[in-house]
Amino acid sequence: MRVYFDSSAFAKRYIDEAGTAEELAWCERASELALSVVAIPELISAFCRLQREGRITETQYQIIKSDLMADIADALICDTTPQVVQYAVKTPESHLLRGMDAIHLGAALACAAEVFVSADARQCRAAEGLGFQVVAL
Repeated sequence: MRVYFDSSAFAKRYIDEAGTAEELAWCERASELALSVVAIPELISAFCRLQREGRITETQYQIIKSDLMADIADALICDTTPQVVQYAVKTPESHLLRGMDAIHLGAALACAAEVFVSADARQCRAAEGLGFQVVAL
């Protein structure tokens, strides 16, 4: 089963917070993990922010970054193709979405994900409307 994770959901793999156990369970259930190419810099940016705020140390940041890169080595990384952009342009017309949320949904549609995992309630509602099985963390 191809499971798409937006950045808010996949971050829970590295930062223990509400929803982490469920995120990890979905990673185990998936036969293939799917992410948008934009998720990687979004995640690194979030981890850098945590380091700047003193919530994680430099060593923790380096471990998290290394773990992320290892985890995505065999994941399906959906590039921002014309098809992804086309889907991303259409989704805000029928759903209340921010731009990056629309790109995540466009990527999930383009890569034919079966399950969409997110911690963003608005994005989850849109994903349901697009026919995904949705996991709201």
